[in-house]
Amino acid sequence: MSTEVNVVGGRVAVTRLYDLAYEVDLERVERDFRESTTRLTLARARPKAVFYTRPPVDINLGRAEVGLSSGDVEVDVAARVYEFGAARLSYGVSVQGVSWTEYERLVSEMAAVLDRASPWQEDLARVKELVGPALVRPSEAGLEVDYVFATVSAFDPPLTGESVAQELDLVPLLTGDTRPLSARARQDVLRHSYSYYRDDAVIISWSRALIIEPSGDTDVADILAMAHAQLLEFRYYNDRLDAELPRMYDRIERARGAFSALARRRHASLARSLHALLAEVTEVSERIENALVVTEDVYLAKVYDAALDQYRVRAWGVAVDHKLEIIRDTYTALYDEAATARAEYLEIAIVLLIVLEIVLAFLV
Repeated sequence: MSTEVNVVGGRVAVTRLYDLAYEVDLERVERDFRESTTRLTLARARPKAVFYTRPPVDINLGRAEVGLSSGDVEVDVAARVYEFGAARLSYGVSVQGVSWTEYERLVSEMAAVLDRASPWQEDLARVKELVGPALVRPSEAGLEVDYVFATVSAFDPPLTGESVAQELDLVPLLTGDTRPLSARARQDVLRHSYSYYRDDAVIISWSRALIIEPSGDTDVADILAMAHAQLLEFRYYNDRLDAELPRMYDRIERARGAFSALARRRHASLARSLHALLAEVTEVSERIENALVVTEDVYLAKVYDAALDQYRVRAWGVAVDHKLEIIRDTYTALYDEAATARAEYLEIAIVLLIVLEIVLAFLV
């Protein structure tokens, strides 16, 4: 590993995602804060090759000072709001003319900001206040997803995307570990490495990514951010369904322990509530899955697919689908049981009417 490589230009950003609502009215956010918002677009992708179904909105929150172990730094503060209810806070600092060791140290110091409650809670409150009127069915922001983006625009001496991993030890930057990793662990950390041009590259790890992009565009980082937003939402709805299933079973047991006629009505009521939950989560799951459409751009498609794999987005989606299937089966069973009960009551009523007619005939 060369000890003389310098980072000519770059950026380090730490981000945190929250679930704020079932949905966000992005058009209202734009109308309310026209001067400080922008719709996210992809710079390098051709139209229709990669596109957002509903592009998220970025909100400029100004600048602030953040204390690091090496001193205070001034950071750009921004929020990104997604249509399916997620919001991301980010603190970014630009870097120029530092050694690779100094850059690596800055990444670790910025990552340590994620371990603090402040300034995240204060800025989250600001975002909620700003976009509050645009939130549809707000939720408590209990679940969080963190990530660190390390971006480099140029090295001195110049390095190609393929030679970066040969000239520099990227593992400490990508993991934050100071102890040497085993050979197998190092392979796992570096396995999601992609490059399109000779001078660009991206290496994706679970909690950090190194992006080498001479053009300065943010497409790769934006693609990774979308995958994180999808991860957050699938985890949120997985947790919600985990909490709902035990309550569902308890309600079924209570309904079955009630008086027969009342139990049937409770079954019908429970079936309706389950159907509403099923419809809601199914709809939002489809919106999450289709938030980003990648068709023709091979490089960004690979990066996006690798991010979905590395962050286990698909696994969380499968978990949500499995729980939805349980609820769907339960709803069908309750609906059938309620329908059967209604049919039984109708048959009993018919039989009683027939008996009544027979009795009346004899009495007359």
